[in-house]
Formats: sequence, C-alpha cells, structure tokens
Amino acid sequence: MKLHPLSIPVRVVSRAVGIVWAFIFAGFALAGGDPLLLSGVVVLAVVVLAGLAGYEVAYYRRFDYELTDESLDISSGVFSRRDREIPLRRVQNVDVTRSFVARLLGIAVVDVETAGGGGTEANLRFVGGEEADRLQEAIRAKRAALQREEGEEGETEEAEAAASAGGETLFELSDRDLVLYGALSFDPRLASGVVALATFLAPTFGDRISLSGLGIAAIVGFAVVAALALWAASAVARIVQFYGFRLRRVGDDLRYERGLLSRHDGTIPLSKLQTVAVEENVLMRRFGFASLAVETAGYAPGSQPSGGSEAAIPIAPREDVLSLAQTLEPFHDFEVERPPERARKRYVRRYLLVGLAVVAAGFLVDQFLTSVPWYAAGVLLLLAWPAARLTHRHRGYEVGPDHVVTQGGFWNRSTRIVPYRRIQTVIRRQTVFQQRWRLATVIFDTAGSRSISAGDAAALDRDEDDADSIAVAVRDRVLDVIYERDRK
Repeated sequence: MKLHPLSIPVRVVSRAVGIVWAFIFAGFALAGGDPLLLSGVVVLAVVVLAGLAGYEVAYYRRFDYELTDESLDISSGVFSRRDREIPLRRVQNVDVTRSFVARLLGIAVVDVETAGGGGTEANLRFVGGEEADRLQEAIRAKRAALQREEGEEGETEEAEAAASAGGETLFELSDRDLVLYGALSFDPRLASGVVALATFLAPTFGDRISLSGLGIAAIVGFAVVAALALWAASAVARIVQFYGFRLRRVGDDLRYERGLLSRHDGTIPLSKLQTVAVEENVLMRRFGFASLAVETAGYAPGSQPSGGSEAAIPIAPREDVLSLAQTLEPFHDFEVERPPERARKRYVRRYLLVGLAVVAAGFLVDQFLTSVPWYAAGVLLLLAWPAARLTHRHRGYEVGPDHVVTQGGFWNRSTRIVPYRRIQTVIRRQTVFQQRWRLATVIFDTAGSRSISAGDAAALDRDEDDADSIAVAVRDRVLDVIYERDRK
C-alpha cells in the first residue's frame, strides 16, 4: 500500500520552512545587499526547493507497506533500497498523531514502536485518517492472536470480545481536572527559555543595574514575574497537551486519546507492562492528588515519539489513582521502610558542601569579576538540615509477596511498583561516599527504557547488611517466579 498522496505537499512544506529560514538569515546576510548575490541566493533557493519536491515525489513512489498476519513489511528508500519486516509480536505501541493541519486534510502519522527499540521502528508519514485507525486496530488484533497461539500473556476470548465492542472507559479528564492539572504541574523544559532570555538581556542591562538597593529589588521582581509567566505557560502547555484525555481498556491494551491542537491516539500494551508508578509533585501532594504512569518494555513515560503518552492518569485523587493502578497490576497494600538515620546525616553533609561551594563561587565572583552580595548565599547552609530531613522522609522500599515497592524524590515523589516477573537483574551498588557511611543501594533492573538512563526502581541508601538481605530476597523471589513459569 502507498502513503496518502497529500503526504507529498505536506512533507515538502514542512521541510521547506527550515530551508527558507536558513536562506533568509544566512544567504541574505552573506549577500550584503549586493543585487547580483541576492539574485544568486534566490535562484539557489528555488533550485533547492525544486530538488526537495522531486525527492519527496520519489520517496512517495518508492515507499510501500503491507500488513500481513505476522508482520508489518515496509519498503522505502530513494537512493538506496531498504526492506524491513517488523514482527507483530514485538510491537509495543502504535501511536496515531493528527496535527491541526493534518486533521483539516484528513491525514495522520502512524508510529510503530517495538520492544527494546531506541526509537520509532516504523514511521508512516502520512496516511489517511481511516487507514491510520485501521492499522492501529489491525496490528493490535493480529498481535493478540499471535500471543494466544504461542501461549504468551495476552488477550482472552472475553477480552477480545470487549475490544471488538470498543473497550471499557477507565478514566476521562474533566475540564475542571484539566485546569487543575495545569495549575499543579510544571514543565521544567520551559525554564530553558528563561535562561536564554536572561543571557540575552544580561549584556544589555547588566551595566545599568546596580547589585544593591533598587538593583536587587529589580532583579527579584524580574525573577518573580518570570516565575509566574513560566507557571502560566506551563499550565497552558499542559492543558493543550492533555485536552480531551480519555483512557480505555481495549482487550489487553490501554488506549489513550489526548491533545487540543495535535491529537494523539496510542496504545499501551499491558501484556508488556514493566512498572507502575504513582507520581506526586509538591503541589499535588499538598492537595491530595497524584498521577499514574506505566512503563512498557522499551519505552517509558516521556519517551519519544509519544512524549508522555504513557501517563495513564494525568491527575486524580490519590486514592483513585491507586485503585486504577490495582486494576492494571494487582499489588499488595504497602508501607515503605525509610533509610537508616545515618543516611540523613549524610544528606546534611552533602547539602552543606553544596551550600559552601555556592558561597565560595559567589565570593570569587565578588573578588575578581563584579560586586555581588555573595554572603546572601549563606542561607543555603541553613537549609541543609530541613532539605536532608525531607530527602530522608521521601525515600524507602518494601519487599512484598509479588512486587517490590520503591519510593524516592521530594519535588516529584515517585512510588514505583515492580512485579518480580519483570525484574531482569538485581544490582547492589555502593559508591565511595556510601562506603564511609556503610550504606548501599539495591537496583531492580527491568526491560523498560528507564534502565538506559539509570532510572530503574531502587532501594536507596540502605544499611550494608540490609542491602545484602534485600538483594538476596528479591533474587530468590525472581528465581521462584521463573521456576514456576517454566514448570507451567
């Protein structure tokens, strides 16, 4: 089958925008107003755009895909031919994205992600809207059929019947909760914009503002305004991202829909679920709310291209989040055990060292660059004790009958529930600094992508002997699960 014919002009326009901007800023600047050079830049731009259009036509003509009972076969390539056969049993997520323009044109992007992949295995850009829905449902149904034939975890006949009926709605985000989610969440990536703006304005206003009296007041005022603007921008971004959020259970998959300008529709295969995480930032904890995220093999919340699609619930009362988590991965009632008291003393010293480093840096700037109130950073030294207490309070673990539970983080506390059947490796790690305090960390490695970024569930800063006991206990339970599975 072929891509949608409209994929040619849409791809040409999307690529041409970057090229046009490059010619405007680079080509015209180098021309320096010379009419002859400007003419050459325009001619070159036209030639490049014509070549781009020709390339996209050739790409469309040489791109074919076919969905069989066992695989998704794709042939592509303009200058070199590439044939791919993607086994359906390895498919994890099938995401359908419709941007605002794509929705007007009736087309969509289909991304197919596989287990263990570091990126999108297949990208169909663009197909018709009905074809995108057909592919998504057909891949899900064929994958489920293969799992049943091979005796893997997958859909039962009852689940397949429910899937054919449209599935069961598990959660819908109301307009009130959407606004609440925007107000109580914050996207830290937006802070980079403030840093960039401050870097741009510093040379302009640096010599005009004195770092004393009114100058300090102006800086504080700018910081407050910038923080409020960031909060408002983050709220708007979250509202646009999760507008119309709905979560359904379709067979053995979770199906999510979200987005205002760009509509996303994707799947989260529960048969490949690795970890369930209850996440609460400071504001959510204060008002009794939480988010639920699930991690499947190869992809975790926030991974590309889904960009956070695995947020099973963006925001809800904590009790409701735990109830839904129980339906996805039944687990025991837990109460985590905190690190030993000497771990808190270690945190105090760590934060004191950080505060001293900041004070020392401010002193050096004051001595050799410009006058700054470096002594004000001394307040960080006083914050070391409450910061250490909060860090200690929000860390812990519990080894249960079927799952291990870990907890960590103050600004964004994450409680992760990991089934023993999903643990691949148990790692006991001890840094040089932990050795002084006779502490160690036990890491529970799964097939999820967080393992790539050292984000596995972990029992942090345990007593050395306690860490050994945890590692042995979890290892034995993992082996028992493997033995029982092989016996069956």
